[in-house]
Amino acid sequence: MEDVELYTKLATLPDNIKSEVMDFIDFLLNKSSTIQQKNTAPKARFGSGRGLFKIKEGFDEPLEDFESYMNHE
Repeated sequence: MEDVELYTKLATLPDNIKSEVMDFIDFLLNKSSTIQQKNTAPKARFGSGRGLFKIKEGFDEPLEDFESYMNHE
């Protein structure tokens, strides 16, 4: 679609519809900028979270709360 054709059609619309078109254009511009920001955001790399979490001693040990369940065999 040519810009001139778009301007010609826009010029024939009533003012209240032009206002709606303006709101829609603003919405599309905002949507487009959001998509561009997502595409340019850095991707997480393997190992980038190293050192952020600490696992305490005994993490893999059975919990005392389940002792009767575990010994119930």
